[in-house]
Amino acid sequence: MIGAWSALVELRHQHGFDAARQELVEILANYSARKGLDTQLVFDAYAVRSPHQQLVITPNLSVCYTAFGQTADSYIECLCAQLRQRALPRSRVIVATSDYSHRLTVVGYGAEWMSAQQLHSDITSTHHQTNASPRRSSHSLFDRVNSETRKKLTQLRLGL
Repeated sequence: MIGAWSALVELRHQHGFDAARQELVEILANYSARKGLDTQLVFDAYAVRSPHQQLVITPNLSVCYTAFGQTADSYIECLCAQLRQRALPRSRVIVATSDYSHRLTVVGYGAEWMSAQQLHSDITSTHHQTNASPRRSSHSLFDRVNSETRKKLTQLRLGL
């Protein structure tokens, strides 16, 4: 999503990958809560020497950082296979990706697929339906405080 959504691409270029990642987490936390979805966001830590990490951000959103040497695509494929084995009658697994080969693989596991742009459109549509912005207004108090205070407030809000 960070490479597919123009606002996140711009944020990454201006403030770094962590800022774009944090913005995506906030957008998906709001979206998941509004839609009542159980969402897992997977970040690729393929080249970072760190262990697998799973963080519960909200009751509707968890964030996974893959282990060293594991791609986000392979993690998602394994997750789809696990969810297929214990599939509940009314459960749906939807994977958002614009990678064609990854799309074919997850669909082969029985998951549904949506493109990065489709997800962005659904988030925008949900925003208009609920009349609440997935991005902060430039007139908010949050935007008037310095970056260190913003970071601390975000961590408090997310329970980190």
